[in-house]
Amino acid sequence: MSETQSQQFSDDMNRYYDQFMDVMKTLGENSPEYIKGFGEFVKAGEKNGALSSKFKELISVALSVVTQCPYCVAYHVKNAIKEGATKQEIIESAMVAGVMGGGPAVAHIKLVIDACDQFN
Repeated sequence: MSETQSQQFSDDMNRYYDQFMDVMKTLGENSPEYIKGFGEFVKAGEKNGALSSKFKELISVALSVVTQCPYCVAYHVKNAIKEGATKQEIIESAMVAGVMGGGPAVAHIKLVIDACDQFN
């Protein structure tokens, strides 16, 4: 498969990320208390503790694959990269999801690879 053909089959993870952020903005405009509470909830769950933020983002990548959520994949791969995760670490976290989630989860690893390539 040529690079052009491969690009045709590649999901635009930037688009998924931007759409998710647009939803969050719209929710914030319509229900600021909801977004404030959700944001605090996310920060509390993802901050450094016994597990590093990077490790938590890798877990989130795996859960995004199992739940088959392209918006979540885009968001958490981008955050994992920001936290210093390598492409190999991100893909391996997705592979664990494939073990637990079976064929459909393995198929969604394609989104993780696309996101790594687009956000790196």
